[in-house]
Amino acid sequence: MRADIGEHLYCAICMETVPGTLKFTVGPCGHDFCSSCVAEYVAAKLGENLARVECPDPSCGGVGAVEPDSCRGIISSDLLDKWGLLLCESALGAKKVYCPYKECSAPLLADGDAGAAAIAEAECPHCHRLFCARCAAPWHAEIGCREFQQLGQDERGREDLLLRQLAGRKMWQRCPKCQMYVEKSEGCNYIKCRCGYSFCYRCASKVSSETHYCKKCKR
Repeated sequence: MRADIGEHLYCAICMETVPGTLKFTVGPCGHDFCSSCVAEYVAAKLGENLARVECPDPSCGGVGAVEPDSCRGIISSDLLDKWGLLLCESALGAKKVYCPYKECSAPLLADGDAGAAAIAEAECPHCHRLFCARCAAPWHAEIGCREFQQLGQDERGREDLLLRQLAGRKMWQRCPKCQMYVEKSEGCNYIKCRCGYSFCYRCASKVSSETHYCKKCKR
């Protein structure tokens, strides 16, 4: 309800008397504050990722709540968009997952446990890219979820995964120290990487440069 031009309001947040035209009434409790204080209060609560913004009056006890529609014009459109996203996430509850691609990160509704276990390949309805529904990661064809999760963040790109698949087909080994792939052309399983680390080509265990003997492979 619009206040009369001559009406004034004492705001309990900033403890200032402001014109009635700046009054903001929280529903359904009816507590009044100035709109600028409510805008700052809402921004702070959204900064804490809270979807429900309760009335600022301590005596309200959660009866009243600030609604997004009532804040149009006093907070930015970006904050309103974030508020809408938080409300969607709150509605999804424990079933929510996120698109694993950073440029998207849209909230998604997960299927039941049985469905998630049965279906691995899924498509984000927002960016239309494939991801693994089992581990909520970018799609990693021919690489198991556990193996993918053990990869570093700089090893999960498409080119990195293709190289890893090629290494698996060619049976290349990887230096445990510098992570460089190596290929044995002949000789025993003793490998000395260009970084100076010595290891077994079969199991990647550390091997003595003097004996060339792998205690794990017994060779």
